[in-house]
Amino acid sequence: MSETPSLIESASSSVGRITLPRMATIVAVAAVLYVAQDVFLPIAIAMLIAFALSPLVSGARRMGLPMLTSVLLATALAFSVIGLLSLIVFYQLADLAVKLPSFQANIISKLDAIQSASGEASLMSRLMEMAASINSEISGVLPGEGTAAAQPMPVQVVQPSNPLEILQSLVVPLVSPIATTGLVIVLVIFMLLERDRLRDRFIRLVGTADLHRTTQVLEEAGGRVGSYLLMQLLVNAIYALPIGIGLWLIGVPNAALWGLLTLVLRFVPYIGSVLAAAFPLFLAFAVSSDWSAVLYTAALFAVVELITSNIIEPWLYGANTGVSSLAIIVSAIFWTFLWGPLGLVLSTPLTVCLVVLGRHIPQFELFDILFGDEPVLASHQRFYQRLLSGDRIEAASRAEELLEDMSAAEFHRDVALPALLMAQDDRDRGVLSPGQESRLAGVGMAVVSDIGALMAEDAGEAQAAPQLRITCFGGRWPIDDVSAAILAQSLQEEGAEVLHRSYMDLTPGGLAALNLAETDCVILCFLDSTPTRASLLHIRRIKRLRAGLRLGIVIWQMPKDLILEGSAGPAPVDPAKLAEARSLGADFVETSLEGAVEAALQDVPALPLPDAQPRKRARRPRSAA
Repeated sequence: MSETPSLIESASSSVGRITLPRMATIVAVAAVLYVAQDVFLPIAIAMLIAFALSPLVSGARRMGLPMLTSVLLATALAFSVIGLLSLIVFYQLADLAVKLPSFQANIISKLDAIQSASGEASLMSRLMEMAASINSEISGVLPGEGTAAAQPMPVQVVQPSNPLEILQSLVVPLVSPIATTGLVIVLVIFMLLERDRLRDRFIRLVGTADLHRTTQVLEEAGGRVGSYLLMQLLVNAIYALPIGIGLWLIGVPNAALWGLLTLVLRFVPYIGSVLAAAFPLFLAFAVSSDWSAVLYTAALFAVVELITSNIIEPWLYGANTGVSSLAIIVSAIFWTFLWGPLGLVLSTPLTVCLVVLGRHIPQFELFDILFGDEPVLASHQRFYQRLLSGDRIEAASRAEELLEDMSAAEFHRDVALPALLMAQDDRDRGVLSPGQESRLAGVGMAVVSDIGALMAEDAGEAQAAPQLRITCFGGRWPIDDVSAAILAQSLQEEGAEVLHRSYMDLTPGGLAALNLAETDCVILCFLDSTPTRASLLHIRRIKRLRAGLRLGIVIWQMPKDLILEGSAGPAPVDPAKLAEARSLGADFVETSLEGAVEAALQDVPALPLPDAQPRKRARRPRSAA
C-alpha cells in the first residue's frame, strides 16, 4: 500500500517561517480584501452573525423545530432587534440635530468665562479666539444669521441636469445600504442552512487526512467566536444600561442614543469606552450652566468601567479570545485600514478565527505565532535566550517565575539543563563564540546561586545532618561547570554535603591540591555527547589518588519530549562513550538528573580500578661509540 503524505504533513516542514512567497501571498490577499471590500465585507459580517446565531438555531432544533423554521426564527429575531435599535438611533440623531443650535450660546459663554479667567496671553485664550472665529463662520452659514447687505449674494451657474442623473443621485445612496443589509440577511440564512455542508467543504479543502484536527478547528473557531460575540453583547448591554439611565438622570440630552452608541462602540477594543464617553461629555459641557454635569458624566463612565472591567467581565468570560493584547491593537489598525469603521468592529472576531486556524492547521501557523497569546518558545528555549543575551536579571526573573509552578529539581531537569544542552549544540556547530560561552556560564552560575538562596529560604533553619560528601566537577568547558553546580544543588536538596568544582581543577596539579580524603563520591559532568578519551581518563587519575573512592560520569542528554518537531536537536549520547567510561573504572554512568542523583546517593562500595596496560616509553637511540 503506497503512502501519500497529507496536505497537513507536507506543510509541517516549513510552518512558522516567514518566506518571501508567503509574505507576497499575504500582501496579495490583503490587497484583494481592500479592493473588493464591497464583496468580502458583507460575507464577513454574515459569517460572524451566523456564528453568533448558531447556538440559537441548535437550541431550536433540540426543541423539535425543523431546520428551516429554526433558522428563520433566529434570523428574524436578530435582525428585528438590530432594526429596532437602528430606528431609535436615527430618531435620536434627528432630535439632536434640531437641538444643537440651542447649545451654542451656552458653549460661547463658558468659553468666554474660561478665557477671562486664564488671561489674554495664555494658550487657552488663543484657543478661545479660534473657537470664536469658527463660531462666527458657522453663524454666517446658519439660516437667519447675518444680514443680507453684509453678505454678497453668491452667483452660481447651474447646468441643466439629466433627470436620470438626478434620480440616480437620490436613489443610490438610499438603496445601497438597504441592498447590503438584505444581502447580509440572505447570506446569514443560507450559511445557517448550509453550515453542515460548508463544514464538509472546508474539511475537504484543508485535507481529509486528519478529520479530527479539522473538526477541532471548526468547533473551536465557532465556539470562541460565538461565545465572544454573545458574551461581549451581554457585557456591553450591562455596561450601556446604567450609562443610559445615568445620563438621563444627569440631564444629558438624548440619553437613549448615547446608551445604544456605547453598546456598539464597546465592541471596539480598548478605545471603544473612551469614544463612547466623548460625546456625552461634550453635551454635558454644552447644556449645563456649570461644570457639575461634566463631572457627574465623567464619574459615571469611570465607575461603570471599573465595575465592568474588574467584576463583570472576569465573571462572565469563561475563557479569553486566545489573541494577545498587542495583536488586538494591531489587528484593529489593519482591519480599520481595509474596511473602515466596520472593520474596526469586526477586527477581534476575525483575528480570533485566524489564530484558531493557525493553532491547528500548519498552513496558517504564522497567524498563531504572530497574534496568539500562548508562548511560541518552550521554557528552556526562552531561558537559553536569556542566558545567551547575558541578562542576569531577566534570566533570574524568568527562573523565579517558573519556580512558582515547579520545584527546583523540575526546573533543572526541564529548563536549565536543556538550555545548557542547546548551548553545547551551538558550541559544537561553531556558532557560540568563547566570549558568549564565558558570559553564558557566568550568568548561569549566578542564576543557580540565586535558586540556591531561594531554596535555603524555603528550607528554613532546620536541616538534616548530611549523610554523604560529594564533589561535582565540570568536565571540559565553562558550561560544564554550570551543569555540575546544578547537579550539586539537586544533591544538596536530597541532604548530601556537596561541593562543585571547575573543570580547571582537573589538572594534575589541581587534583593533587584537592583534599579527596573527605569525599565519598566524585562526579564528572559533561554536556558534550562524545567526550574525548583524554577527558574520561580523569577517572583513572582520580581513583588512583584515593583508593575506595566512588566516581561517576554524567553525560547529559536532552529529553526526547523537549526536542522540537522537525528538528534533530542536540546529538544523542554515544553508547560507545558510556561503555568506555565504564571500562575506565567509573562506578556509574548516567545521562539524566534523576539517574545521577539516585546513583550518587547509593551507599555501595566503589568498584576496583581495572588493570591498566603499562605505558611503554620510547627508548632513545644510543649514540655510536
